[in-house]
Amino acid sequence: MEKAIIGKKVGMTQIFDEAGHVIPVTVIEAGPCTVVQKKTVEKDGYNAVQLGFQDVPERKLTKPELGHLKKAGEGILKKVLKEFKLDKAADMEVGDVIDCTMFAEGDRVDVTGTSKGHGYQGVIKRHGAHRLKESHGSGPVHRHAGSMGSSTDPSRIFKGKIGAGQMGNEQVTVLNLDVIKVDAELGVIAVKGAIPGPKGSVVYVRNSVINVKEKGAAADISKNPQKASGRNPQKASARNA
Repeated sequence: MEKAIIGKKVGMTQIFDEAGHVIPVTVIEAGPCTVVQKKTVEKDGYNAVQLGFQDVPERKLTKPELGHLKKAGEGILKKVLKEFKLDKAADMEVGDVIDCTMFAEGDRVDVTGTSKGHGYQGVIKRHGAHRLKESHGSGPVHRHAGSMGSSTDPSRIFKGKIGAGQMGNEQVTVLNLDVIKVDAELGVIAVKGAIPGPKGSVVYVRNSVINVKEKGAAADISKNPQKASGRNPQKASARNA
């Protein structure tokens, strides 16, 4: 079943499992989100819902935004809107509220956020380029990009060439993170690992698009034909036994 929610990054901490191992987790304030708009096959050609997150005063909304939100009902004023194609979108109605209990421990999720902005940076910090020697002859350009290599032909710089420019502040999606804990009372979920963005930034959480297959009984047998276990798996399994 496809699940999704809008949340806010709270920060990182540590959780200890039953074996005493430390698990680094990111805490996300997931929801509550209100269904602001419903898309149907008959009207729009597909099933989806638009979720709203974070209450906002009416004075901070533009007239188009205010007109769109008032269609959802009186008093439903949300700052962040995001559309999701969910399996149960056809069963949802405008005004329904979803919270973090949509997810459970053990789920795998993809988290999308906006990475931290680092401003205008040079090629050394932005792309890991090397600097020039300062012993003799490098002049005041020891941190510059250097020659781009184009001459009469092709008389231009190819796209994708490293250079100085805006660093960060991009949409980033981290795939296949484990949900370690869901706290319905606090309205937060803890996912294993780091997610993009600074503290307090808005993130979108949905079930992972990656299907992880469990290892079978013969997972320890190599599939490399150059190895004995790969040429004859039966002999390998007999030796292991």
